[in-house]
Amino acid sequence: MTARIETSTLPAFAVPRLPSIGDAALTRLALSWPLPLAVLLLWHLAATFEWLPPQILPPPAVVATTFVDLLRTGELPDNLWVSLGRVLAGFAAGGAAGLALGVAMGLSPTVRDYLYPSFRAIAQVPSLGWLPLLMLLVGLGEALKITLIAKAAFVPVALNTYQGLRGVSTRFIEVARVYRFTRWQLLAKVVFPAAFPQVWNGVRYGLTHAWLALVAVELLASSEGLGFMIVYGRQLYQLDVVLAAVVVVGTVGYLLDRLLTVVEQRLLRWRRDAF
Repeated sequence: MTARIETSTLPAFAVPRLPSIGDAALTRLALSWPLPLAVLLLWHLAATFEWLPPQILPPPAVVATTFVDLLRTGELPDNLWVSLGRVLAGFAAGGAAGLALGVAMGLSPTVRDYLYPSFRAIAQVPSLGWLPLLMLLVGLGEALKITLIAKAAFVPVALNTYQGLRGVSTRFIEVARVYRFTRWQLLAKVVFPAAFPQVWNGVRYGLTHAWLALVAVELLASSEGLGFMIVYGRQLYQLDVVLAAVVVVGTVGYLLDRLLTVVEQRLLRWRRDAF
């Protein structure tokens, strides 16, 4: 005899609805605003009640007015384009060299044995540590800035590329050998796709380091650019100019990282976040 189950007698369980991707994005966007708004409010209160002298901490409204004036006169866009040109040139040179070295060390044990210890030693020296030597070698011109920015991008790109290739699972390699892949097929269809997420992380880190190095080198040796605006404002005791330039530096750096994040999401849309 077949037992029949009356579905109407079963207890009703409420199945929780998983948040959609759009809901999760809106939630993340909403959660990202309280901290900046709190900092802005604290800044406004500190300026209003003069917890610090206005010469040291100008009110946000004054900084906003200065920002608009710098935009209208063209001073801010001109210096921004100079900085962007430098960081893109240095990042392109350093990133390309880092990819080449990372691939060479990741695929060739001989190259790794020759170069990896020296590379790790060079990577321990911060970019600004090379500044005195490079000033003597290439002077204070654009070559100095591009070289330091390229070095800042070179290390994370090379290191992540190398580690990404070395971290490819041996199970993938064994499956490819079962299917008798040629060496080129193994690299193109297994090794490079498997290593790509970490390689791209290296590219993102490289761009971030390049942007930080740009500001640092422009603070020390430049007559134009966002870093120069910060130094120029400090020398004239125009802290509103300094803060306006600092806000632009942070905003542009964030937007560059977001751009690479969007590209990463498009290229790796098959991957799902665990949380």
